[in-house]
Amino acid sequence: MRRKGQAILKGRLGKFIPIFVLTFLFAFPAHAQEKLWQLLNLRIVTLHRQGQLSEAVEVAIEALKVAEDTFGPNHPNVATSLNNLALLYHSQGKYAEAEPLYRRALAIREKALGPAHRHVATSLNNLAALYEEQGKYAEAEPLYRRALAIDEQVLGKDHPNVATDLNNLAALYQAQRKYAEAEPLYRRALAILERALGANYPQVATTLNNLGALYEAQGKYAEAEPLYQRALAIDEQVLGKDHPAVAVDLDHLALLYDSQEKYAEAEPLYERALAIREKVLGPDHPNVATALEKMAEFYKKTGRADEAKRLEERAKGIRSKNQ
Repeated sequence: MRRKGQAILKGRLGKFIPIFVLTFLFAFPAHAQEKLWQLLNLRIVTLHRQGQLSEAVEVAIEALKVAEDTFGPNHPNVATSLNNLALLYHSQGKYAEAEPLYRRALAIREKALGPAHRHVATSLNNLAALYEEQGKYAEAEPLYRRALAIDEQVLGKDHPNVATDLNNLAALYQAQRKYAEAEPLYRRALAILERALGANYPQVATTLNNLGALYEAQGKYAEAEPLYQRALAIDEQVLGKDHPAVAVDLDHLALLYDSQEKYAEAEPLYERALAIREKVLGPDHPNVATALEKMAEFYKKTGRADEAKRLEERAKGIRSKNQ
């Protein structure tokens, strides 16, 4: 459960754009079309945060059409819309739909912005992540490496974006159990972030979690635990005790104790992580379903089949609502 450094759908919460507005696209002058595109992007962000992925995809498809009609097929704004739609498909596991969109966005950015632009690095990271999730490690590695080289060249070797690239490449090696290759990359990323941002910063917590997961995968529980605990303390201090990132930190620590059969230590962490997600995301969010399924597995392991079944049924209901 690492938090990767992929580009996410950008923007602040925007007001709702009624669907009927989209019927009259060609009645708007160009500047109004651009404003419409921006508002559609904000709507995508809102839906994405609410876990309404199907609705977000519909709006993202419309935003792409508006971008192509307004800016032309090879404009960087079209690449942004392609990237957003690809990210939504990616998050749904629709890899075949996401890949050509990522590829087209990359090609547009390379042509319009040049091969060594930071937005090109973003596209490379996103496409690499898609391949990584499919186990296509040989295709992912050169993309991650190229993104790292671009950011080092453009931003400097001690920029936080470089740390993100290092995290991504390290995670790729970790997925292949190339632990010796991954560890120095995580450590370099951590050093960059601590220098650039300070010791108590969410990105530092992310890297601590990643390094902790590397140690945990090797059975080095004593090395992993203080890293997870420090990440949790940072996010609680900086983001607040009910932030979704805190729930992720709690999951990391709970899983660590769970794997050592320290069930008494793990259970309250799982419960608190679930409570945070229910409070912040709402009771019917897909992430709540995931947390319920995780808790159900824990109950099965600890001999509480009836409680596990109750949680599984609730998770199933949430999944059906979000289809």
